[in-house]
Amino acid sequence: MQDSKSIQQNKQTEKQFIANYDVSKYDRPSVTVDMLVFTVTEEDKVNYRKLPEKALRLLMIKRGGHPFLGQWALPGGFVEMNESLDDAAERELKEETSIDHIYMEQLYTYGDIGRDPRTRVISTAYMSLVDSTLLNIQANDDAEDAMWFTVSFEMEKEQKIIRDRGYIIERCFKLQLTNEENKLSAKIRVIKTVEGKITSIKREVLESNEIAFDHAKIIAYAIERLQSKIEYTDIAFNLMTDLFTLTQLQQVYEAILNTKLLKANFRRKIADMVIETKEYEKNAGHRPSKLFTYNPEWKK
Repeated sequence: MQDSKSIQQNKQTEKQFIANYDVSKYDRPSVTVDMLVFTVTEEDKVNYRKLPEKALRLLMIKRGGHPFLGQWALPGGFVEMNESLDDAAERELKEETSIDHIYMEQLYTYGDIGRDPRTRVISTAYMSLVDSTLLNIQANDDAEDAMWFTVSFEMEKEQKIIRDRGYIIERCFKLQLTNEENKLSAKIRVIKTVEGKITSIKREVLESNEIAFDHAKIIAYAIERLQSKIEYTDIAFNLMTDLFTLTQLQQVYEAILNTKLLKANFRRKIADMVIETKEYEKNAGHRPSKLFTYNPEWKK
């Protein structure tokens, strides 16, 4: 049953109601955006006759202020009242790293209580896969530094518990982010609970070394999502030049999936996604391979 105040409000026009609305009626948490910018780059050549290995890398910024002063975090920041989430993501990425005009898609929204020691903060994460050779990374704004880190994400332990109406699978992962100057790490637990037709997944950071906030958990989920998307989308081609060999493309898939793929199976899988050209790679220390290009007409 409506109280007298509600009845009185409903007699107003919507314009009158908005004009008289009390914004202090509810607490307003802060809103931020965090950006996960992944790339795949070549490791140093050991043998000129062999193609260099490729590695998955992630862009991180070194925090120049409290909290987590001096620790590494995802590029990001607070959303202003006059901008959308997408606009905020683009602005913050440019302000902190000088990166501009890249495609990003929303990954997930994080709103755990206590995830930021300053205040209640809800953050929307964005993910992108880019060719880092086309970017000029420069730390700006409140970022002391911006660097690429090689990503390692390995499962250390797994156990399954059978319950009356389902089961629980608990997996523990070790995340490592490394470059020539830094080694960051974290341990993340992923708990999948299946009860009847209901499935829930919970992720938590057990230990974090030099990775700020709950960003280790965000990175872990982004890696899982990236590995899933590469199986059914053309996202990997964001990393390829106009012309490439199938071996180069396979190495990109292997770097993201963190596993070796059978050559024949891989080529069957991507057959409709590429177009064979009449060109061959040049200046190769091995037998030149035929070059291919992306097929924009493949059935997605």
